[in-house]
Amino acid sequence: MQASSFRVSAQIPTVNKDSMAESTVPKWAQKTVSLPPLRRGCHLVTSKIVKEIEPDLSGFKCGLAHLFLQHTSASLTINENYDSDVRHDTETFLNRIVPEGSSAPWKHTLEGPDDMPAHIKSSMFGCALTIPITNGKLNMGTWQGIWLCEHRDHPTSRRVVVTLNGI
Repeated sequence: MQASSFRVSAQIPTVNKDSMAESTVPKWAQKTVSLPPLRRGCHLVTSKIVKEIEPDLSGFKCGLAHLFLQHTSASLTINENYDSDVRHDTETFLNRIVPEGSSAPWKHTLEGPDDMPAHIKSSMFGCALTIPITNGKLNMGTWQGIWLCEHRDHPTSRRVVVTLNGI
């Protein structure tokens, strides 16, 4: 089989201060947001994340925000932002479907009896979110919020890398 090569080239538009072209030049921004230690459970962290990224976020008219949690025993999800019972009920559900303790069938117990269940719960929700950006704001529904779900018994700080891309 013969290898083929190709070249991708892009022309950067000439920016005229009186034109709309300057808003069509793609841009990127990235920041790592540190979240304080939170007790086991699901926590609404939207305001903390937005506060940290707002100076960059406000410069985007249209784009995507990618959030990546750098941990394997916690997770990110988008869900109800109003009624805290939803967060409590979600934690109750997770604890019922993922067994924990000495009767659980897990081999990985070196880091404690809550560690393997935390890994499973993290995989269920995942560690990444993508949210549209519209006019300098995260474009979520009225009742949507970003949750950090802490799956370990002993709180630890968590890091979320937020990457913004758009125009």
